[in-house]
Amino acid sequence: MTPALLVLEDGSIFRGAGFGSAEDAHAEIVFNTCMTGYLEIATDPSYRGQMVCMTYPLIGNYGVTVEQAEARQPWISALIVREIAPFHSHHRARYALSEYLADAGIPGICDVDTRALTRRLRARGAMRAIVTRNERGRSEADLVAAANRIPALGAQALVAGAGVAEAFTYAHGSGGRVVVLDCGIKSNILRSLSRRGLEVIVVPYTATAADVLALSPRGIVLSNGPGDPEAVPAVTASVKELVASDVPILGICLGHQMLGLAAGGTTSRLPFGHHGGNHAVRDLETGVVKITSQNHEFQVDRESLPPSSGFVVSQVNVNDGTVEGLRHRSRAIRSVQYHPEGAPGPQDNQPLFDDFVAGLGAT
Repeated sequence: MTPALLVLEDGSIFRGAGFGSAEDAHAEIVFNTCMTGYLEIATDPSYRGQMVCMTYPLIGNYGVTVEQAEARQPWISALIVREIAPFHSHHRARYALSEYLADAGIPGICDVDTRALTRRLRARGAMRAIVTRNERGRSEADLVAAANRIPALGAQALVAGAGVAEAFTYAHGSGGRVVVLDCGIKSNILRSLSRRGLEVIVVPYTATAADVLALSPRGIVLSNGPGDPEAVPAVTASVKELVASDVPILGICLGHQMLGLAAGGTTSRLPFGHHGGNHAVRDLETGVVKITSQNHEFQVDRESLPPSSGFVVSQVNVNDGTVEGLRHRSRAIRSVQYHPEGAPGPQDNQPLFDDFVAGLGAT
């Protein structure tokens, strides 16, 4: 393998070996604690603009089964691992992970001390970084300076291009029409809706409230997606109109944050985000704790919701107390910061989709 470098904006340099594409990557770096599910992570549109460090030490041993992908393409900017499996074994695998990333133009770096890297990110927060084989022979000082010139994640409207450009019907079920506002939706959210017999229509994030309501939905889903919710104020304005329409709404991840903004709340950045399949969340009404899959950098600020909005915090993160769910006091509107569809991660929260379907009868 060719020597490669991971250069952080704080001047830290990690040396390793390149795999995947030989291209350079310039992006923010975050860490993910999942032991498996690297394909679902790589193809999650919420990772647009980010490179991912996997904390589990061995990655790639079961190859790539494209049917398990969460999008038609990988969305991560680069992949950082301790060890990339030299061979893979799975009866459905079509590619080695390195081959899959190379075909998509995405670089990887292995032989990195990912434990030390993760500790640094935990201590200092997510940082901008460069993965490079440095074929042009740039100095380390030049590389650090280049890392510091990478635009901050919050300064980019990453939702643009992460979802569909035109509306389409994903499923023709008879259980009621649901319109999904696509900010970069994961495929398993759509599959979870389809399995419950719904007619599922996906519309681009640029669709106005009038566009959505013209489809006569019995329910609306605000999808996950990349970046800062405050970077797309037009979407939040549309969500505010949808909230006023009395149609049941389910917000997931970025959709949860947009619902919080539409309700009059504020959002802020977490130091290093939540990325993994083992985040404990407590329901404040029942006291039940469930393990969730998460991938986000921003949060709805817990004390920011105006009492007049009708929204209350319904769930919180057991580890840091951040908001994990909102619900309306009197209407069938709720949201979660985590990913109830899993992929990767636990399936404990799939009943959330059942609750959403049950609420469609409220219209």
